[in-house]
Amino acid sequence: MSRRAVVVGAGLAGMLTAAVLADAGVEEVVVLDRDELPDGPRQRRGLPQGRHAHLLMSGGLTAMEEIVPGVSLRKRLLAAGAHEVSLSSGMLARTPEGWLRRWRREGPLMLTCTRALVDWTVRAAVLEHPAVEVRRAAAAGLTGSADRVRGVRISGPDGEADLDADLVVDASGRGTRVVTWLDGLGVSGVRTRTVDSGLVNASRVYRVPAGAERFPLTIVHADPYVSRPGRSAMVMPVEGGRWLVSCGGTRGGEPPADPEGFLRYTLGLPDPIVGRLISGAEPLTDVRLSRSTSNVRHYLDKAPHWPEGLVVLGDALGTFNPAYGQGMSVAAFGARILGRELERAGGLDAPGLARRVLRGAARPVDAAWAMAVGQDVLYPETRGGGRRGLADRAVTAYTRRMTRAATGSFAAASALWDVTSMRTPPTRMFHPSALLAALAGPPLPLLSGPPLTPGEREVLAGLDRTGG
Repeated sequence: MSRRAVVVGAGLAGMLTAAVLADAGVEEVVVLDRDELPDGPRQRRGLPQGRHAHLLMSGGLTAMEEIVPGVSLRKRLLAAGAHEVSLSSGMLARTPEGWLRRWRREGPLMLTCTRALVDWTVRAAVLEHPAVEVRRAAAAGLTGSADRVRGVRISGPDGEADLDADLVVDASGRGTRVVTWLDGLGVSGVRTRTVDSGLVNASRVYRVPAGAERFPLTIVHADPYVSRPGRSAMVMPVEGGRWLVSCGGTRGGEPPADPEGFLRYTLGLPDPIVGRLISGAEPLTDVRLSRSTSNVRHYLDKAPHWPEGLVVLGDALGTFNPAYGQGMSVAAFGARILGRELERAGGLDAPGLARRVLRGAARPVDAAWAMAVGQDVLYPETRGGGRRGLADRAVTAYTRRMTRAATGSFAAASALWDVTSMRTPPTRMFHPSALLAALAGPPLPLLSGPPLTPGEREVLAGLDRTGG
C-alpha cells in the first residue's frame, strides 16, 4: 500500500478522512493544522462556529461509526454527557406553519452536545490508530503539477518545507485556499458560488435549572415566507448540565450581543418560549457572536481538468448556513465515499481516483446545498441568490405544504424527519405516502401552543420571569 497521505485540517472532516486512510492501509497519515489542538473538549480558534448549536443527525452518526470501526462514537459521546433526542417525541419545534406534534411512535434520533465534544471524541478515537499523527503546521500550497499533486508546502517557525505525499486531502474547511493553490499549479476554471443571507449567530450557555433536566430540546424556526428577516432560537441540552442557547437572524434581523438584548430577542420571536425558559436560568457565559455563515460551493467536481493525487472534502468543497445542521453529516458522507472508492481502487495511485471521489462527495454536498439555499434565497437582502425559476417556486410551495401537513400528520412528519436527519435523500419527500400526506393536509387541527406535558408546563411556569 502507499506510504504517506497528508490531510490538511484537523477538524471533523480531516480526522474522519484520516481514519479512512489508516483503515485502508496507508502506512503514514499526517494531519496538518495551524491550531494548537486542545487536549480535551474545548473551543479552539480554527472553529469559528464551535460555540454555537450543532446537531449530530442520525445519518451522519451512522456514517461516522462506519468510518471508525470498533469504536462506538455514540457510546463515547453519551458517556461524556451528550443527549440523545428523538425527533418524534423529544423536542418542541415551532415551524413556519405551526407547532409539530409529539408522537409516541418511534422517530429518528439525534445527539446534542457541544461541537468541541464531538471533535474531541472523534479526534481521540482516530488517534488511537498508530498510522495517524497530527502536526502543528500551516499548509502554504501544493507541490507537483497540473497533472499530479505530489505533496504540500508547509510553513512553520523555521520557514517553509515540502512534505511529499501519495495523496493530499484538503479538509481545511470554510477557509480553504484550494482554488488559489490550484491556480499556482496551472489548474483554472473552477467556479465558486456564494449565497449569503447575512445570518448572525448569537449563543450563550446557561446552567440547567433544578427540575428542568429532562425539558425537551426547544426550537423556534425562522420563517422564510413572510418577506422579513429570518429570526430563530434554540435551547439545546449539552454535556455538563448546561443549556446551549443559540439565536440566529438574517440580514436586518441580527441578534444582539448584550444580555438584555439577547433576552428581548428571544421574547420577540413568534413564540416567546425560549425567552421564558432562559429568563429564570443562570447564565454561565457572555453572549458570543459569529458571522461566518454563508453558503459557499466550490464546483471542483466540474473543473475541466483535475490533477491526480488531490481530493477535497467537507466544508472545503461546500459549506452551508449552519442553521440547518448539515455540515457534520456531509463531512462524514464525504469521508465514507473516499473509503469506498479506495476499496474499489486498491491504492492511492489508481488512475482517476481523485476525480471519482470528488464527484461522489459532491452528491451529498449538492443535496445539502439545495436544502439550505432553497430557504436562504427567500429572505430579503440575501446576496447571490439569483433569479428563482418555476421549478424553484414549485419546490418551495411543496415543501411548505409538506411542513403544514406535518403539524398534524405522522406520515408527513416522518418524511421531514427522515430528510432533515439525513437518513434518506430529499427524494424521500416524494415517496407515495409522503405525497398523499402532503396533498391531504393535516388531519389534526393546528396546535395553539407548544405540546407540553403537565410537568413541562409546571417547569416553564416556574422558570418564567417575564410575566408570560
